[in-house]
Amino acid sequence: MDRTACVDIQGLPLQLLLRAHPDWTVRPVVVVDRDTPLGLIQWANELAYASRIFPGMRYAAGLSLSRELRGGVVAETEITEAVRAMTQRLWCFSPRIEPAKHEHGVFWLDASGLRAVYPSLEAWAALIRDDLRDAGFRAVVAVGFSRFGSYAAAHSSMHGFVFQSSEQERAHLRQVPIERVLIDPRLRDTLLKLGVKTLGAFIALPAEGIRARFGAGAAALHELARGEGWDALNAERLFEPLERREQLDYPEDNLDRLLALFAERLQGLFMELAARHETLASLRITLRLGDGSELCEEITPATPTLDANQLLQLLRLRVGALSLSAPVIEFRMCATGITANEQQLGLFPDAALRNAEAALRAFARIRAELGNGTVVCAHLHEGHLPEARYGWEPLQRLALPHPRRVAVRPMVRRIFAPPIALPPRDRHEPDGWLIAGISEGPVEEVIGPQIVSGGWWMREIARTYFYVRTRSGRWLWIYHDQKRRRWYLQGEIL
Repeated sequence: MDRTACVDIQGLPLQLLLRAHPDWTVRPVVVVDRDTPLGLIQWANELAYASRIFPGMRYAAGLSLSRELRGGVVAETEITEAVRAMTQRLWCFSPRIEPAKHEHGVFWLDASGLRAVYPSLEAWAALIRDDLRDAGFRAVVAVGFSRFGSYAAAHSSMHGFVFQSSEQERAHLRQVPIERVLIDPRLRDTLLKLGVKTLGAFIALPAEGIRARFGAGAAALHELARGEGWDALNAERLFEPLERREQLDYPEDNLDRLLALFAERLQGLFMELAARHETLASLRITLRLGDGSELCEEITPATPTLDANQLLQLLRLRVGALSLSAPVIEFRMCATGITANEQQLGLFPDAALRNAEAALRAFARIRAELGNGTVVCAHLHEGHLPEARYGWEPLQRLALPHPRRVAVRPMVRRIFAPPIALPPRDRHEPDGWLIAGISEGPVEEVIGPQIVSGGWWMREIARTYFYVRTRSGRWLWIYHDQKRRRWYLQGEIL
């Protein structure tokens, strides 16, 4: 009989947030979609559940239930990278893995036929938990006979399950609390008001009236809970990394000789990738030094490629920027490939004024020389303060600009991070307020005030904003911090 396992890295974004704030582990913690009191709670830990703080609530409502509540935002790019890394680790335990599309941190694994490889399915599940714990993540593994049964078992408990029969799985499924598997908070609250507290009570409802009374989402969940509506396992294609390891005959600290060794090994890696109809997406190189330390660097080309010269240029930039505490005695190269796409060139290609591929290659060189976090772009966020209304995220895709004619040129607001403290304001000011120095002249026009207050959920803030124009024509955006009793320069209008 086919066996299906569900690996649930419970609240993956929540675990990523706790890794960034380890001092929050003893408090109720939630992940919100934006850093405001009205932000929606997306994930909550067990201490938050114990305080009746559930996903779907507003952050302000959670604070009203527990003054110890802590929350934060986790970038989508960080979650995507974690899911990709976990998928690669799980390939060591099953060749067929499907990450959940709409719930981060949930993976289905094909557990059929593994009894010939592992002593038991219990031992196999324990190895998965131990491996993910070594990577810094807490996971629950449930092995059952259906996708929803294993999912509900993993999602509703802190301990794993290995069901011995489909009857045992169905009996456990009926005892699962409804709030543990429902993502839609409105549907969850409606069912709880009707006294439907477990999946068994939900399954017992007549299927004919579910869609009409609760909507399509409830009907789909009801169908899945009955064991219907599941497609076959849509497994991710297995991309096994290629690895080369070489121990040097003598310690080496010359960059040119190291690059010559790397070039020789890269040719072999590219030949194997080409034989697998793949192109190189990333290259991880680990250098073991004579003093016992290790340096690990990852090179990511602008686009997946089999061009060895391009990789060598990036390697030269990255390795040349390293500071070696001792000569290299051993190195490992691990190449990750993806399926190569055949692209047919047009007969008359358009001559673009901007070369996006050249820009991506330039960004790849910058990342190789200065680190992967150096090429970023601004993204708007919902925030209470001006400095919280945007954030810097790694650039994933370069979009070409689309300029258009405008009647009035828009103003550009430059925001300083952090705000610049201004000198104390003289009470008399015989020459006027010289806010930007003598060369800019005194302030001649003031627009305001605009009051921004709040922050009672973390740290109370009271600011009074003004736009001021100096004699030279500069428009400055300033505010007075009532708590600190000081003026600050927030930005400038260009």
